[in-house]
Amino acid sequence: MTVHDQDPYSQGPLDSDPDETGEWQESLQQLVQAKGAGRGREIMLSLLKSSKELRLGVPMVPTTDYVNTIAPENEAPFPGDEELERRYRSWIRWNAAITVHRAQRPGIGVGGHISTYASSASLYEVGFNHFFRGQDHPSGGDQIFFQGHASPGMYARAFLEGRLSEDQLDGFRQEKSQAPHGIPSYPHPRLMPEFWQFPTVSMGLGPINAIYQAMANRYLTNRGIKDVSDGRVWAFLGDGELDEVESRGQLQVAANEGLDNLTFVVNCNLQRLDGPVRGNGKIIQELESFFRGAGWNVIKVIWGREWDDLLARDVDGALLNLMNVTPDGDYQTYKAESGAYVREHFFGRDERARALVEGFTDDQVWNLRRGGHDYRKVYAAFQAATEHKGQPTVILAKTIKGYGLGAHFEGRNATHQMKKMTLEDLKQFRDAMHIPFTDAQARGEPVPAAVLQPRGPGRDGPVHARAPSCAGRVRPRAAHDARGPGPPG
Repeated sequence: MTVHDQDPYSQGPLDSDPDETGEWQESLQQLVQAKGAGRGREIMLSLLKSSKELRLGVPMVPTTDYVNTIAPENEAPFPGDEELERRYRSWIRWNAAITVHRAQRPGIGVGGHISTYASSASLYEVGFNHFFRGQDHPSGGDQIFFQGHASPGMYARAFLEGRLSEDQLDGFRQEKSQAPHGIPSYPHPRLMPEFWQFPTVSMGLGPINAIYQAMANRYLTNRGIKDVSDGRVWAFLGDGELDEVESRGQLQVAANEGLDNLTFVVNCNLQRLDGPVRGNGKIIQELESFFRGAGWNVIKVIWGREWDDLLARDVDGALLNLMNVTPDGDYQTYKAESGAYVREHFFGRDERARALVEGFTDDQVWNLRRGGHDYRKVYAAFQAATEHKGQPTVILAKTIKGYGLGAHFEGRNATHQMKKMTLEDLKQFRDAMHIPFTDAQARGEPVPAAVLQPRGPGRDGPVHARAPSCAGRVRPRAAHDARGPGPPG
């Protein structure tokens, strides 16, 4: 696939006169030092305008550096108990993975997707615990289009809330053979009318229908039929999914209509069915330019908080340059290797960048998180999206496919197709998630359907405690006909 070439921060064409270019760069640096960044920006905008008048063919600059859009000092403070929410999130991760794992037991083998929710759990849980409003909210609540392949995570959360039973989790993808306890593979209100509100599979249905839903909500409000102006439409998508025609085909309509009641959250784990989405390019940069060109507000969440200090100390821009020029295929390789490998093959490409992690152990290098797994970074992005006016917002969150599932899953090309964990995988996953699950249970065949029950201490946690402040848990559609009055006249 052709690499997207509108990113000015990646490797560009050879410079025909680097000495002269250096003089221009030095002049700009001296100007900024003398008169400030504002004057530097004015000069650059003037030069870009002149380049257009001279027909130099300079491409637009729709991308920013490969860093978080929101600077650390501008992040909204996180209002929750991060450790408590991490504990419940780990339980949901575990039950989601075990739901798919058990669906491969002898005599069943119905498939499923084990790695998608593993990469996006933090994105959903920030939403559930702090942003999504239930249907008893005065506005009618938020409307959420869940990514189809992440459905095991929604089922696992509902189990922890006491809304689904262990038998239902054990009937995943077995609607007929395990009736009446079977539950469908993907979101669909006809298959599970008391649970799902919108169908989102095949891939691409979610984003285009979310746009139309946000348009319909605006119409209802503007025509005086029902005031849903305080409601928000959320669509959770995959980066590979955005190659579908339906995913991008109506983006300009959302922008033209000024749908600031719409937020796309793109889980950028950099992988599709059997490999990278853009192995030799950068899908986040491509999507940033595409959405910005269509008129959307773009928020990138690429690096976790552990990178903040490194970037603050990167006075020469060496680390920033490495981030900008490294293609997705290399980023995936790093997460399939080790901390020592990352130190040598990422930071080690520039001695100035290597010096930034000089005092780090290999484990500390390995634990430099991607932004989509950092609860605080994700919260800040969601908060900024809900406050932005005049445009729809897309959040591009960088994650690792198979996150937490162990070395055989994380960042591997085959992870999307992997359905079952080995004994070693189960133990690694258990330890990473701090799950009360013994070696004896792990050796059992089949593995118990769900170790964590929906009763007990969970009743005191955020899964239930957040309900009043969010105006009720997010419940799917009502099964009855809820048609409102028609337009007057």
